[in-house]
Amino acid sequence: MANTQPDASSLGVEAPPFDDGADGTVLPAPDEATGPEPQASFAALPAPFDDALDAVYDEEGVEDVAAPPFDPSTETGSEIEDPLYEAVAADDRPVPRINIHAFMERPETSRLMEEAAADRRLSRAHVTIQMGGIPAAAEHFQETPTPNLIIVETVGRGSDIFGSLDALADVCDASTRVIVVGAVNDIAIYRELIRRGISEYVVAPRSPMQLIHSIAALYVDPSAPPVGRAIAFFGARGGVGSSTISHNVAWAFAEKHKVETTIIDFDLAFGTAALDFNQDSGQGICEALYSPERLDDVLLDRLLTKCSDYLNLFAAPSVLDRDYPTDAGAFETVVDVVRQATPFAVLDLPHQWSDWTKRLIMTADQVVLTATADLASLRNTKNMFDLIVAARPNDPAPLFVLNQLGAPKRPEIPLKDFAEA
Repeated sequence: MANTQPDASSLGVEAPPFDDGADGTVLPAPDEATGPEPQASFAALPAPFDDALDAVYDEEGVEDVAAPPFDPSTETGSEIEDPLYEAVAADDRPVPRINIHAFMERPETSRLMEEAAADRRLSRAHVTIQMGGIPAAAEHFQETPTPNLIIVETVGRGSDIFGSLDALADVCDASTRVIVVGAVNDIAIYRELIRRGISEYVVAPRSPMQLIHSIAALYVDPSAPPVGRAIAFFGARGGVGSSTISHNVAWAFAEKHKVETTIIDFDLAFGTAALDFNQDSGQGICEALYSPERLDDVLLDRLLTKCSDYLNLFAAPSVLDRDYPTDAGAFETVVDVVRQATPFAVLDLPHQWSDWTKRLIMTADQVVLTATADLASLRNTKNMFDLIVAARPNDPAPLFVLNQLGAPKRPEIPLKDFAEA
């Protein structure tokens, strides 16, 4: 809770005209990065083992570096220091719906793979993890079709690695890609693996983000337009000002920083985004939610309300005489399409706990929790904070805004006590 009461003035952000005194926070724009061009598939480039490669280990100046001991305290998501690995900055585009089968040798690497599989960026992929390394993979796929991606770990070196991979290549489909997790940091091995069609070679990963980046670099098109950042605003209870803060932040992005921003008001029955910006509610977001498969850039332009040159609004209809959709997949699809169209998607979420609100919170790039200094907010904030941190171990902790402090004749928990709790 170190982010309590962020000072917006220190960031040079002024409040828009409808500000009611709520404190807000402006989130920095992400650094967009793209991965290297995907390599050819494993089976597409078979090559016999070159015995001369073993001689490289006997040459002067070539170091055989064993895998470092596993250090669980290593900071998650830090820049990869492996010289054989082209570091890819965090790209929050999710990996598509692919099948991934991993065969690990060390328990610590298997644990890292499990953490990577639980990350929101791999939430659409189907991941299976087994022990046994390359020999187990070669034996398993003799009778089973190979998946989209195979990740194998080896603790061998030289001919040990390539001999095992030759057996795996014999049972791999041409479209299957392979990532090798190795224990030896050697440029000769890396070059030979790439020549043979291996998609990537990762040396002794120390965090799940290294594995996630390696997978994303193969399946996220680097030539595609950057995907926008989704920021979810959620109130610890009703009436704490989460919607007002989200609208202020979106307005600051658009009008002060001149970045195209879209507010998605997901409080379908009682949303206030249209009121705050003096716009008609319309039925645009409901039309998108009822038929998410039809939503594309053209339809999105027709459904969005243009508030200014940089600010768009996906307003809630705010009527009570109809039933609203509850399919979590539809809500997620709407967010994905908006993220493709604008750099920032501000998700104004209602104070309700359902499958779709939880899904949007867990898959957002950043979460902002708003609370007031009372006992109910304290309890709910702590529960939400603990849940989000546990479910998103590879993401930054939620930002926390303590709102409406110092209101006259209203008892409140002191700020210091609230933060400590």
